[in-house]
Amino acid sequence: MFRALPSLRPARLAAIGAAALLAAGIGVATAPAASATPTAPGGWARVAHLSPDTKSVDVQLTALAGGAVVYELDDVAYGAVSPYIPLTDGTYVVSMVPSDATDGTQPVVQQSIDIAEGEPVTVAAYGRNADLKTTVFQDDLSAPAAGQARVRVVQASTVEPTVNVDTAQGRPIARDVPAGSATDYAAVPAGSWNLELTGADDSATSAVNLPAGSVSTLFVLDDAQGALTAQTITDSATLADMPVGGIHTGGGGTSTATTAPTGAAMAGAGAAAAALAAVALIAARRRRGEAGA
Repeated sequence: MFRALPSLRPARLAAIGAAALLAAGIGVATAPAASATPTAPGGWARVAHLSPDTKSVDVQLTALAGGAVVYELDDVAYGAVSPYIPLTDGTYVVSMVPSDATDGTQPVVQQSIDIAEGEPVTVAAYGRNADLKTTVFQDDLSAPAAGQARVRVVQASTVEPTVNVDTAQGRPIARDVPAGSATDYAAVPAGSWNLELTGADDSATSAVNLPAGSVSTLFVLDDAQGALTAQTITDSATLADMPVGGIHTGGGGTSTATTAPTGAAMAGAGAAAAALAAVALIAARRRRGEAGA
């Protein structure tokens, strides 16, 4: 799961705000979020844990210039994909350590990323723990044509070296996708689809919902029995929401992200405002406490 750590740095306050919104019934993965425009020119990054036999990890994003920790995620489990994190232009290092590790433990993986203005990226750790790898996927959240959706495939299964993805009606989505890679985005008619995942020795079916105007990623993973499975992450519900990411992975990496109707989000607006006001009050009291110290 993603939860804020005790520090009340700006990144922590943002995390507390997100938790307050969740308490108000507006989930990051269940309702369109407000635009994630950075406060200064920059882009976005999110983190994906795609290694089936690697335990939950804590994640830090550290600015290469100055070494400041700008964001932290706690207990990121297999199959989890974080929300997009707004970052100013520059180079950052993503580090992952086991969630139960002691202070000073060396990261199991580290990956540098370059953040450029207006560019979203996904940092993924994938493969078996004994041969853990990281990669950076460039995300393209351009809006599809009217009535269409855009979807790509990220092949992170260790069960099959390559996979094919087709609709149940036989329309190809991706062919021979190697492990650790992402396809280009394909435009498809919006709606609900049953997708067939096929490897050399294994196959599976995944039901997905691709709303009109959405941009999504289909992550091909391993299930608890060591067979193929998939989960769909809505990268951006609409152009106005760009970018939006993150899911609840309660099924151990097999849950599917969904987007709630706009009316549901509007119904929770009052509760959200109260929650954000509470966060602002916490920040104000902390500043007064520091001033009096």
